Amino acid sequence: MQFTTRKRRQTPTVIIVSLIDVLIVVLIFLMVSTTFKKQPALKLALAQSSQAKAGASTQGKHFIVTIPKSGPLYIDTDPVTMETLQKRLAEAVKVNPDLSLTINADTDAPWGLVVKVRDAIAKAGVQNVSASVKSVKPE
Repeated sequence: MQFTTRKRRQTPTVIIVSLIDVLIVVLIFLMVSTTFKKQPALKLALAQSSQAKAGASTQGKHFIVTIPKSGPLYIDTDPVTMETLQKRLAEAVKVNPDLSLTINADTDAPWGLVVKVRDAIAKAGVQNVSASVKSVKPE
């Protein structure tokens, strides 16, 4: 004899609507937090001098040596060889010991040629050298 009726248990169910709500909140949080990464981490306010004169750092002759992907080297727009480059720079250093020089090298220029140019500049005695690497075309 059975006095109590046995109730059938329901299978557990997952309420999918609340899970979707939680996922949307997480998605919004991630979208908002990744947009803040694009802002600079440190803002600098650089000092400006009222005493500086325009062109004060470029007194005298400024040389630009261009190293293309192929072909001759260039001083400004004049094609030169490695020996001519060293001679012209040595003469310019005798006239102006504070000669400044910029090396514009093509991104595909042979690295060995760049090293040779740096050696020629050092032998000529140039102290103020800056360099940039980009796709360059001599004028």
